[in-house]
Amino acid sequence: MALTRRQKEVLEYISKFLQDHGYSPSYEEIAHGLELASLATVHKHLQALEIKGYLRRGFNQSRSVEIADKYIDEQRRMLNIAPGRAESLDTRGISVPLLGRIAAGAPVETYASQASLNFKDFSGDADTYALEVRGESMIDDHICNGDFVLVSKTDHARDGEIVVALVDGSETTLKRLYREGEVTRLQPANSSMAPIRVPAASVQVQGKVLAVLRKY
Repeated sequence: MALTRRQKEVLEYISKFLQDHGYSPSYEEIAHGLELASLATVHKHLQALEIKGYLRRGFNQSRSVEIADKYIDEQRRMLNIAPGRAESLDTRGISVPLLGRIAAGAPVETYASQASLNFKDFSGDADTYALEVRGESMIDDHICNGDFVLVSKTDHARDGEIVVALVDGSETTLKRLYREGEVTRLQPANSSMAPIRVPAASVQVQGKVLAVLRKY
């Protein structure tokens, strides 16, 4: 059964609240957050979502609303993530594939990973993925060792943009891109480090950075 617009809003609100707080919202918080007229209206929407298989609720408990697997699976399908292909770091919201680590120092060899990372506000595009940063060459751009960068898959970028660059077909690095004739300069954002200059033909842009996530 299809969801109404309001039911989708309720479901998305609960999913984001769980993601932000680590526990489910109360009926009062749902009513306030969505400007619903009464708790009875909240109950009506939650009951409909439960019947349609999108929610689970405990009996007579204030914070007992859980997102059901049906909703999670639908979000995965929207992003072309097959069930079982990726382990989610946060299964209460939308996730994108975590494909590996990216050097923010010297280039490192690329490898595959079997995890995913939640970036709900940015994950409407199936060509979006995440990388974990290793190194300190981008610290002046506030990209630090251990951060996660959200990347849009593309082979085009303007000079000055922060990109995922594949060098010599085997090594990747995170740098600002500058084209200088037959040479491409991969510029770190760290005054103590020298730029990487390589023949333009040796560099392939694989994506550009959309956002940075840091965990404390």
